[in-house]
Amino acid sequence: MSWGGTTRTRTTAAAVTTALLLTALTACSDSGSDTAQPAETTPAAETTTEEPTPTPAAPLTIGTPYAWEDTANGLQGTSTVLGYEQGVRSVASASEEIGAAGYEWAALELKVCSDAGSFPVTTTPWTLAYADGARIEPSSTYDDFPKPEFPFDATVTAGKCIRGKVVYPVPDDSRPESVVYAPEGLAEPVEWTVPAK
Repeated sequence: MSWGGTTRTRTTAAAVTTALLLTALTACSDSGSDTAQPAETTPAAETTTEEPTPTPAAPLTIGTPYAWEDTANGLQGTSTVLGYEQGVRSVASASEEIGAAGYEWAALELKVCSDAGSFPVTTTPWTLAYADGARIEPSSTYDDFPKPEFPFDATVTAGKCIRGKVVYPVPDDSRPESVVYAPEGLAEPVEWTVPAK
């Protein structure tokens, strides 16, 4: 009988010890549940708040109008490259104007129209861009340059257009890659591809 009692005491003591151990383990687990990490975790996908970089618009083909709008000033219109011609003749030499050999004249035909409002136009926003990064600006005006000439400084009014040619001194052994139109206030320049001959 005493043996039975001892066995019973040992069984009870073991049960109590097991219960205390489970309680302690549960308490440890609960107290660290906010910060405990599972043994194997999959990293969470990173979220970024940066805006995606806009993809530049593809260059237009010569003859395709670029339609634009300035709602703040009530202006709306189109700008178009109508043509490109290299090897234009003049009494003045392109090489002399540049001060280096190997240049000739090229003419760009442009048209700017106003659908709403009046605004100034000029030749300065129009440049020729080359594959190596070079940019060429319009030349001074000579009397025998191709006509009609695009005005250096004019105003186009609603419902009207201004069309004419702008001449550039260009390398005689290469052609520009594109015509770049970058007037003040335009977020991204607009380009027209210059065809290879």
